Amino acid sequence: MSGVNTELEIQAHALVDRVIDNARKRIVTELGDTTEIMSRPVSSIKTYDSLLFRETEDYEIPKIEWMTIEEFNIDLGIKKLDEFVKTWEYDNSWLYCIDFLREEDDKYSKKYRYQVRWSIPTRRKPIPRATACVYFTIEVSKIKPKTYPVSVYYVFETNRLVHQPGLSRFRDRWLKDIIDTKILVMDTVTF
Repeated sequence: MSGVNTELEIQAHALVDRVIDNARKRIVTELGDTTEIMSRPVSSIKTYDSLLFRETEDYEIPKIEWMTIEEFNIDLGIKKLDEFVKTWEYDNSWLYCIDFLREEDDKYSKKYRYQVRWSIPTRRKPIPRATACVYFTIEVSKIKPKTYPVSVYYVFETNRLVHQPGLSRFRDRWLKDIIDTKILVMDTVTF
């Protein structure tokens, strides 16, 4: 049994090393190729934080007008989510589809769950090996006045951070990371 744990530990260490190497490569791409940067641990590079924040300094997050509680229906929810996703900046090779998943009835609200599935099909591989999903919730309050807007929030697959429209900037790197992780895991599974 210890041989299995050792193999898993080796794979886990390799995955962590790959993530650290990719982070260093991103830093070098931004700052130039210097051996001094590569020899230090990523956590000690003060400019790494500035790289992340520099991306959002002069960027205004687009906002859309969401429908009111009274206006809401499932099809309008799909239409508004499509309008919102189109405000995101992403490479033209990405394609997505929006699906309604289910309705959940709570004491004070109804929650409508949607899934936006992202992929990068190519001519060689029209059916991609992996996809990345973003899960949206449109919450329709039962106690607020009908003229109030619905509440919208979303999470990226494999992440716990809850985003709200207009408060965070989308990065297609998040989708790439999800797909890369799935492909990495699939490559380790043998039948």
